[in-house]
Amino acid sequence: MPETVFRVDQSKSMREQEVPGHNRWHPDIPAAASVRPGDVFRIECKDWTDGQVRNDDSANDIRDMVLDHNHMLSGPIHVEGAEPGDLLVVDYLDLGPAQSGTVAVGSEPGEGWGYTGIFAKENGGGFLTDHFPHAGKVIWDFQGMYATSRHLPGVRIASNVHAGLAGCAPSADLLTTWNRREQALIDTNPGRVPPLALPPLPDHALLGTMSGSDLSGAAREAARTVPPREHGGNVDIKNLSIGSRVLYPVYVPGAKFSIGDLHFAQGDGEISFCGAMEMGGYVDVHVDLIKDGVNKYKADMPIFQPGRHEPRYTEFVSFIGISVDEAGDQHYMNATIAYKRACLSAIEYLKQFGYTGEQAYLILCAAPIEGRVSGIVDIPNACCSLYLPTGIFDVDIRPTGDGPTLVDRGQCALAD
Repeated sequence: MPETVFRVDQSKSMREQEVPGHNRWHPDIPAAASVRPGDVFRIECKDWTDGQVRNDDSANDIRDMVLDHNHMLSGPIHVEGAEPGDLLVVDYLDLGPAQSGTVAVGSEPGEGWGYTGIFAKENGGGFLTDHFPHAGKVIWDFQGMYATSRHLPGVRIASNVHAGLAGCAPSADLLTTWNRREQALIDTNPGRVPPLALPPLPDHALLGTMSGSDLSGAAREAARTVPPREHGGNVDIKNLSIGSRVLYPVYVPGAKFSIGDLHFAQGDGEISFCGAMEMGGYVDVHVDLIKDGVNKYKADMPIFQPGRHEPRYTEFVSFIGISVDEAGDQHYMNATIAYKRACLSAIEYLKQFGYTGEQAYLILCAAPIEGRVSGIVDIPNACCSLYLPTGIFDVDIRPTGDGPTLVDRGQCALAD
């Protein structure tokens, strides 16, 4: 087993670890460990909410979650010799839950189980928040490379385990750019619910071992970890699984690489915001450098080579959406609206087999659906498609002349 350079006690908050991680991006967060190009090492991670979700049958924990506490990242990891303008090469050799086996009372996410949630509209929301404004969740039990849930009877999903969030620390100039452009967006509609973006917030900020005046000053400008940005960040790409290679732009000396938000499985889009099988766990990586790689490859964003570890489903039912919204209003080449319509069509379809709308929504979050921009050229309608694997269900969901097989599937966990 590789040397563990960042350790996590899953029973403790990230704030209580011997060496804490961080939940904001800032160039001055001190490195928690140091490695060299060519090294292979292990990083242990908490689930993204730092243990705020419980293995029970209520979604009150999702409804009441303190989002300003998230994401909890492991790192930063200093890579010797890394300089601004280099590309940090990260090979994902292995990823997995914190431990497997019987789920114990009081265990933490990743210790045999994970979760997927629908966030309430007033607390983050999600892609379909106008249709599903209230909190819900499902608990997943991990059995080898498969997951099942008492909240979604008749569904068994193969893992495409991956890290949702990783990247190198931003430079001071890049951090300033992020904050300026995101605040400008917020200012266009400052009262929107959910908000258009999340500005820096000192409350609940964790910046590794930084303390005192250094901490208070940095926390006022440190960027939130919610969105993807030029450095990678919260990209939530389900294909970045075992065997993947990712090339991250370096902005500060030593790169200061961090990682977290591990997922046992996920579909394209992670459409409910907490839309993967969230877990704590470990990542084994190999690192190297391409000197001056940003200039050599004109890489202003990460570049990746997907690995071969993915579910091999071969049959799908697919749904199409175009850029006409639910009210029937036409939009010009809007792929976001088109994908939303494809998702809504899939949900209505699954309801005919006995799943509630919330259950169907959560299936699309956690199952390895494929979302594609299928047409982006024929004005005025973009066309997006969603491929739902039929093999995850215990009944045949393909359309036939006999009609759908309706089975009572209960309900997912809901808030009071």
